[in-house]
Amino acid sequence: MANYYTHFSCLLDVGSSEKAQQAFAIYTRMAAECEESNDPNDLWGGSLAFEIQIQDGPDSTVLWISDEDGGDVDSVITFVLRCAEELDLSGLWGFTYADTCSSPRVDAFGGGAHVVDLSRRKSIGWVATREWLAAVLNGEDIDAVEALAQ
Repeated sequence: MANYYTHFSCLLDVGSSEKAQQAFAIYTRMAAECEESNDPNDLWGGSLAFEIQIQDGPDSTVLWISDEDGGDVDSVITFVLRCAEELDLSGLWGFTYADTCSSPRVDAFGGGAHVVDLSRRKSIGWVATREWLAAVLNGEDIDAVEALAQ
């Protein structure tokens, strides 16, 4: 049986070491909310499916967001949007992810990227490589592909 994973490793600069500590507290609250949820349809199934660390020590302004054993892209976006709201973050932020599989399977590998507008508190764009490739091979969005090749 094949196991499917989503992997990512990205940084979020929250602007001050105080905000980095507050973001860690937000993460802790979200993790507790997940554990307390009795809803079987809970987005994260009882865990956030990612970890954070304050990069380079307690005085750092940067959070390292990663997964250990397969992560959840939506939970990262939810966390970042909550940080944007509670810490009044602004600007654009984004990250890439990889979809992998423990065995060779057709359509089991890919990845993508998300862009979040922290000021507007919303995800503003994303691309998933499997869907993009299928669209291009079906004759959709061929102009964009040709523009990339130039």
